[in-house]
Amino acid sequence: MTSLTTGVFDLPDRLTAKADPALIAGDERHFAAIATTLEQTIDELTGLLDAERRAPGGVGRHAMDRDAEVHRLTARLRTLRRFGADLCLGRMVGADDAEPVYVGRLGLTDSTGRRLLIDWRSPAAEPFFGATHAHPMGLASRRRYRWTRGRISDYWDEVFTADGLERHAALDDQSAFIATLGGTRSAKMRDVLGTIQADQDAVIRAGSRGALVVDGGPGTGKTVVALHRSAYLLYSDPRLGHRRGGVLFVGPHRPYLAYVADVLPSLGEEGVQTCVLRDLVAEGATAADETDPEVARLKSSADLVKAIEKAVAFYEEPPTEPLTVTTPWSDVRLTADDWAEAFAAAEPGTPHNEAREHIWEALLTIIADKHDAEVSPALLRRALRNDEELTGALGRAWPLLEAADLVSDLWTVPAYLRMCAPWLSREEVRTLQRADARAWTVSDLPLLDAARQRLGDPAAARRARRRAASLAAERERMAAVIDTVLAADDDGEGAVTMLHGADLRNSLVDENALPAVEPDVLAGPFAHVVVDEAQELTDAEWQMLLLRCPSRSFTVVGDRAQARHGFTESWRERLERVGFDRIGIASLSVNYRTPQEVMTEAEPVIRAALPDANVPASIRASGIPVRHGSAAELESVLDTWLAENADGTACVIGAPAFRATSRVRSLTPRLAKGLEFDLVVVVDPEEFGEGVEGAVDRYVAMTRATRQLVVLTSS
Repeated sequence: MTSLTTGVFDLPDRLTAKADPALIAGDERHFAAIATTLEQTIDELTGLLDAERRAPGGVGRHAMDRDAEVHRLTARLRTLRRFGADLCLGRMVGADDAEPVYVGRLGLTDSTGRRLLIDWRSPAAEPFFGATHAHPMGLASRRRYRWTRGRISDYWDEVFTADGLERHAALDDQSAFIATLGGTRSAKMRDVLGTIQADQDAVIRAGSRGALVVDGGPGTGKTVVALHRSAYLLYSDPRLGHRRGGVLFVGPHRPYLAYVADVLPSLGEEGVQTCVLRDLVAEGATAADETDPEVARLKSSADLVKAIEKAVAFYEEPPTEPLTVTTPWSDVRLTADDWAEAFAAAEPGTPHNEAREHIWEALLTIIADKHDAEVSPALLRRALRNDEELTGALGRAWPLLEAADLVSDLWTVPAYLRMCAPWLSREEVRTLQRADARAWTVSDLPLLDAARQRLGDPAAARRARRRAASLAAERERMAAVIDTVLAADDDGEGAVTMLHGADLRNSLVDENALPAVEPDVLAGPFAHVVVDEAQELTDAEWQMLLLRCPSRSFTVVGDRAQARHGFTESWRERLERVGFDRIGIASLSVNYRTPQEVMTEAEPVIRAALPDANVPASIRASGIPVRHGSAAELESVLDTWLAENADGTACVIGAPAFRATSRVRSLTPRLAKGLEFDLVVVVDPEEFGEGVEGAVDRYVAMTRATRQLVVLTSS
């Protein structure tokens, strides 16, 4: 098929009417200006970045500001270089017949100050996504582009007023959104920024205070909303900026994160941290699934997570017996009141292991105040630090603890577990005991996380002392260098005399060059957290996320009908129980993705187990009926589809022995959740299980299809 090529437009022969210069000449001129400005902007930013990198690093705040600017320039350049004119999503024309306003992934201004693109997240861009025929928001028309390899392969016009019919020949039966959904899928999530619908846009732009639940069935665009909302909030809400915590995006599994990995950068946002729940805890990488349903149920409770507080408090009891501390100069008696005073020195909320250093400092002060002999504080401190009886007493009363040790004790010492969780019955305590205390499962992760947050790093104090010693040694070395320079200054005048100043001497030591531990980027606190497939989270797992976002600013995305273990309560009831107070609910009820033929087959599957399931109404048909056959046909079904389709992706669900290829995935129902494929082949769906779990797995598997569903059985 030939194409009608005019500048950036590369339209197929069937779209001859759309290639009329009267319709696209203005766009061509605008895209040429975008290309020119992009080139100039990239050159300018490259120069600025080179200058920043060549500039002295500086120390302290100056060094941080320089690093932040290098990061900002690098991210901006990376985004601009990955796009050309396809930075532009579309244009809108106001009812006042003003010049078209072009909407882009980023804002772009030429050298004269002319605005070539407005950022899609800006308030001025809202009509581009939010206008409907019932509420045109001041628009006469709206044009959306389909980009293919950097060229426009199609475009659509929507007209909102009678006057808008002029100069608009692209009035197709299909909107841009439906046409895009008809396209084939790739291994990465399709770029759907230009086809956000009004109901989705309203959720994306909602405020960030409290928790907003985005509830919707398969194909309603929940994931689209979650990703775009992440980028939008970082752009629009100054309270969520990177230096104020930023945004954490939590997905359900690793294939999902790979699927959406390119979306946030394509939206102009690279500052969102993405992870799965396992990533929040070091043991998550190797944790196995919990095979005992009763153990999983008991550990899913938020109460058991809160029992970690009592487990730690057991190790925070001041001695009740006095202690005589012997020094080379005199003896000092520490009473029970002295111990209590020292233990109270740690501020509430200080992690246990870090608090120990505060207690030690308080003990040293108490002993120094009681010490009669004249001796330098440094000598006294050194003697006390080497006093095994004193350090041993503190170690027994307030020991340094490891999270893994604390949690493993709960599963091997029944009396300890009963003390920390007295509501558990003796039978439940026995159920939670296990031979290998460190055979970590996914159900253990919330407790390990709570313990690590409550305890802090047991090596932090030791590292702090080493850092302080390194800093003191470096300052001493720098002082020696300065003294040598001053001694060589014969007249004692000039700039070199400034070296006498203590502040200047200290500023010459680069503290950033000293050894430091890399920060845990997932530790938080975050200003906002987005959770997709949130219906699967247990109460205990919610605590992991609440610990990382004290403001309780969340976007909660999910579908109660897709909860594998059931979800009988409302979203509000669930979230209030786990600790949220301000909760808003937004529902998406239109299924844009899944064809009617597939939903007709899938709906009875979920309603058999959940009669009140929120099954969305599908608005498109593929024209391809659901096919049923024998499992022996699997290879032939795939071979036929691959031969007939040069593009797109397929997925086999329920045949673990099937070997995946570059275009055909092989997944379980759980790992297919959140993904979409042109063809889905479900093998032996009745083997997925019984009850709600089996029904949900079958429903999820079937609704991954965007064009064709094939169901094969072995019997």
